[in-house]
Amino acid sequence: MNNNNLFTKTQLMDYSSLFMRKEVQLWMKEDFSSVDVKIKRYDQQWGLYKNATYYDYLKYVYSILETHYQNEYILKNTFLTHWLIKELGETDSKVFSEFRVGNSIADIAMFNGHSKVFEIKTEYDTDRRLQWQLESYRKVFNQIFLIISKTKLSVFKKYEKDIGIITFDNKQMNKFEIYRESPIIPIVDATTIMDILHTKEYKTIVEIHYGELPKMTSFNQYNICNELIRQIPNEKLNTYFINQMKRRKSEYALSKRYHVILNQISLALKLNKADKTNMINRIKTPLKTL
Repeated sequence: MNNNNLFTKTQLMDYSSLFMRKEVQLWMKEDFSSVDVKIKRYDQQWGLYKNATYYDYLKYVYSILETHYQNEYILKNTFLTHWLIKELGETDSKVFSEFRVGNSIADIAMFNGHSKVFEIKTEYDTDRRLQWQLESYRKVFNQIFLIISKTKLSVFKKYEKDIGIITFDNKQMNKFEIYRESPIIPIVDATTIMDILHTKEYKTIVEIHYGELPKMTSFNQYNICNELIRQIPNEKLNTYFINQMKRRKSEYALSKRYHVILNQISLALKLNKADKTNMINRIKTPLKTL
């Protein structure tokens, strides 16, 4: 292994690419060519280790990234493992990774009694696009949280008081603390909500609120339902929206103890327990001899 414990930024970025969605999808096809490239490029000694698997090597790479390159995958995975899993286990929450709101994509969205969004900013991120993202999130979510390093507080605490802040320590990254709570604002924008809802979902909201669906065709159902939904009192619409999001199929196999480096992968790819087990079995394939 790298006994000097020194890694160039190029190497760390190269390592981090192993946890991209497209790479994981290759693992599930037992295509480990990209992993083999990294081993040959940086860690040829791994090809000599008896009984070593691709999973063993990925854990090794993850540990390096966790210490030396806290990119978005590492941060999101750590937050899921050390914060959200506890909340998921205690409520009827539903959580989504990369939840689209207009032209923005929220890192993590959670729906339980309220809707929450968590936007992660790593050491390498700026706040250049943040104001625009926050404006989009306010139209949908009751609470908004930024997840930032304590070293970045001066940059992000200037944002409005309705933006909650959760901090982490670079030296103890699994320790998250609420620096500023986000108030609960049960206001949503009907137009934005309509762009998120599926056809069955917005028709269900109309039927629940009005007691029945009006006559409509596949050509005019969106416009008719859009007009009716815009007339629903906002707090009721907020509740209807949250209930529909909680009904969405979103199987995920998150764990606080086993294979935790794969939690974010499982959420992003919507893997259920069987899918996750299948993936783990595949990456426990013995390393290719170089």
